Amino acid sequence: MFGVYSPGDDVARLTFYGLYALQHRGQESAGIATSNGESFNLRTGMGLVSQVFDEEDLAYLRGHIAIGHTRYSTSGGSLECNAQPIVVKDHQNGSPIALAHNGNLTNADILRDDLVAQGIVMESTADSELIAHLLALAPGTVEERFHYVMRRIEGAYSLVIMTPDALFAVRDPMGVRPLCIGHNGKGWLVASESCALEHLGVSMEREVRPGEVIKIDAAGMTSFFPFSPAAKLASCTFEYIYFARPDSQIGGTLLYEAREAMGAALAREHPIDADMVIGVPDSATAAAIGYAREAGIPFREGLVKNRYVGRTFIQPDQRIREAGVSLKFNALDAVLRGKRVIVVDDTIVRGTTTPRVLNLIRQAGASEVHMRVTAPPIVSPCFFGVDMATKSELIAANKSVDEIRRHIGADSLGFLSLEGLNASTRQDPATLCNACFTGKYPVNVQMQLDNMDAARKRDLVLVAAESLNRAGGP
Repeated sequence: MFGVYSPGDDVARLTFYGLYALQHRGQESAGIATSNGESFNLRTGMGLVSQVFDEEDLAYLRGHIAIGHTRYSTSGGSLECNAQPIVVKDHQNGSPIALAHNGNLTNADILRDDLVAQGIVMESTADSELIAHLLALAPGTVEERFHYVMRRIEGAYSLVIMTPDALFAVRDPMGVRPLCIGHNGKGWLVASESCALEHLGVSMEREVRPGEVIKIDAAGMTSFFPFSPAAKLASCTFEYIYFARPDSQIGGTLLYEAREAMGAALAREHPIDADMVIGVPDSATAAAIGYAREAGIPFREGLVKNRYVGRTFIQPDQRIREAGVSLKFNALDAVLRGKRVIVVDDTIVRGTTTPRVLNLIRQAGASEVHMRVTAPPIVSPCFFGVDMATKSELIAANKSVDEIRRHIGADSLGFLSLEGLNASTRQDPATLCNACFTGKYPVNVQMQLDNMDAARKRDLVLVAAESLNRAGGP
């Protein structure tokens, strides 16, 4: 997510570049909404940021306030109707409200049933729309309206919200997903990650605090707390391991350094004699460097990533499907042949990609392949904004470490301990969410566990129907 309040600036263009820097957080759809103080302009579409917007769109998106979003679907499928920002009408005065959301609500089904019973017509299947309607219905002052919304919604939510004359940044009381704010001398910018601000030459002023609402308007920036921070903070460790960019900061920690520390801890916990250390690019490169430095083993680039492979509406033929991971990676025979290789990666989730990566390395002539993972085994799904599959699909929930080793075809396998992970983040472990590694969630998610498979099947049916519609029907 990205937001700008900056009179005199081309806020749509700033938002475009901000979203471009945040493309790693979602590749399914993108959107920008702007306000000139009276009316909104909106553009959304399926695909990458660079595919959705052109110069004509940016010329249309005029105003001094803008919010933008690039989507990665968790709740609600990859559907055009779920593209954000979402725009609804304020029930108090009829003016528009635009909202973009990063996270996942854990009580979405209850909220949806309640809103439908009140006569609200849903335009999407995403939980983000529920927050927008709740805000549109909320009574009272600005502070009272946010209190009304935040006492009703549960789970993870970082939000950017735009009214005709103001920009809001909101973070849930547990602080699950990141959100930060910067100042460019003329106005204020809000982003999911600090790297998006830095690309625009803007330094991060600070992070939005758990439970905080920041309001930016003609009077400047003000802040209030409709809800106090939760008794149990729950910053997502997956942001540190993989999700956020390595040049971003969360909780005062540069993620590149955190990932180096994870690699070093992994080397101490799971040493092995080898000729080289390689990382699965790009997310595990920093960790591989940390492992190599700690172990005193040379770091080499044994895998080269094709950085231009992304999601596409053009489906490859069967030969390309079977090539699979070789489209994304190429193994360097001259580097790997005859070598004992330590391969560092960030996670093993379903266990479908890792065997193919290790097979590429063996085909390149490696004599031994030792797998090291900078996260503990993932044994439980995430309900707070990471699409991590159902428990039945998680390989570590169903196999022992040695069974996983045999499945992926490694000579040895080591996962970073939870203690090693927490220490590497440089955060108080009591403020972190490690539910995907422990099964201990910061809020009750039993209803989500019960409904997950049904929701996933529903979304698959809707995605298939929309694909047929785009193709002109059966």
